[in-house]
Amino acid sequence: MIPVLEAVPNFSIGPDPAFVEQARDRVEAAGAEVLDHSSDADHGRTVLTVVGAPARVENAAVALAHLAVERIDLRKHGGAHPRVGALDVLPLVPLAGLSLEDARDSAHRVGNRIAAEVGVPVWFYAEASEPRGRSLAELRRGGFEALVGGVPPGRRPDLLPDGGSPDRVHPTAGGACVGARPLLLAWNLDVVGVSGETLRRLAAELRESGGGIQGLRVLALELPGQRRSQLSMNLENARSRKPFAVFEEIERRVKSEGGRVTRTEVIGLAPDELLEGAAADRLRTLDRTPPPALSSLLALHLSRRASEAATALMEAVRCCPEPVPATLVAALEAMERELLNPPKREPVE
Repeated sequence: MIPVLEAVPNFSIGPDPAFVEQARDRVEAAGAEVLDHSSDADHGRTVLTVVGAPARVENAAVALAHLAVERIDLRKHGGAHPRVGALDVLPLVPLAGLSLEDARDSAHRVGNRIAAEVGVPVWFYAEASEPRGRSLAELRRGGFEALVGGVPPGRRPDLLPDGGSPDRVHPTAGGACVGARPLLLAWNLDVVGVSGETLRRLAAELRESGGGIQGLRVLALELPGQRRSQLSMNLENARSRKPFAVFEEIERRVKSEGGRVTRTEVIGLAPDELLEGAAADRLRTLDRTPPPALSSLLALHLSRRASEAATALMEAVRCCPEPVPATLVAALEAMERELLNPPKREPVE
């Protein structure tokens, strides 16, 4: 199987088309691909979905860390979302042909390069931490502002830049949280009809740490620029859970408090389970622009990589100074035609 590693860098910057274009350029220069991006002014956040061969994604991640330090000054940053770094969070996810251990190894390589080459301290989280399972919440408590005066002893970075102090973060870029994890569903729900206090209580009761839904992390956020109240959620290990059942439970709890869910927003790509059957019908009424399904974009990515490999192989054969057996040339030409010009298939009745 062709290995595919996903990186989901979260930057502490709101909508900025020039930044997104620069990020896309750096990812493509590393040989990886941006499948999706989203930005929000009230959150003060931009999220990319990057995929490719592991080494290419690792190189892209380091290039993006450089860009974050160049372009983002946290002293001037505003936003409702917790953050400790310009490149705040960098999870690495095994999508195909890789294990979680492979993603953990990639996270450690990337973290070491960010500290050494970019000059930003690094914390490891989730499956990349030691011991495993460190949460983002404990690392980001109080945000960047809580760290600029000195990092508390219990939150010292795992990796430091050359000459760096364990109680200091980068003066403008903070630190980076680098992790390895299974596929996660990042999902925002807009809620009306309940007070901010009630929404915060609901979030506390719904999250796993409050005895709520397993694998669910929830924040209650007020977005004044858009006049919206929101439950901002991460559902961990989304492939082994039932995302729509989680949505229905949250909607039920909101209704029991006299409110209602008016809009959904998936950040990044959506697990296919969220876009099938009754779930798709229900969510289509709440989100006018449903997110792309992970499987369809992953299939396109794999097709493009296979086509590029076939083209490179055929070019090498054509340029080979030594004779190449005619049967091998014929087989390679057939593969090239199949991958670059796939035959049209008649619809099944």
